[in-house]
Amino acid sequence: MMGIVTARLQAMGLTLPKPVAPIANYVPWVRSGSLLFVSGQLPVGASGLEFAGTVGKTVGIEDAKRAARLAAINVVAQASAALDGELDRVKRVVKVTGFVNSGEGFAQHPDVVNGASDLFVEIFGDAGRHARAAVGSSSLPRNASVEVEAVFEIA
Repeated sequence: MMGIVTARLQAMGLTLPKPVAPIANYVPWVRSGSLLFVSGQLPVGASGLEFAGTVGKTVGIEDAKRAARLAAINVVAQASAALDGELDRVKRVVKVTGFVNSGEGFAQHPDVVNGASDLFVEIFGDAGRHARAAVGSSSLPRNASVEVEAVFEIA
């Protein structure tokens, strides 16, 4: 029987990618009690890093939102791997942190990170509503425009 979350993903036309391997000395996720912490994910697509550059300079707001959405898809792919594909075990998206590679004077971090937040709500419904931080950064790994990490409560 197909789970609710899997059905939503299918209805959205979204297939989760194979989780991206860590690029340094860390693990992609850690489970502690009923919490699942997913390490920061970049906007990596089928052909590699997408939307590289500085938001507000070389990357526009709409592309940055798409980058945040793609990074969030990668967060969900990591969560799925951690839960053996059973995403219905997610009781709540507890906290999301979005990092935006942006220059001095850029102030639309919340708009960019909405690309990730909106996706979590689309996938998990009300359980996808979360606490959040949208943070500006002078650079991100591999010159990514956005990085997203999340904490999930799981059953």
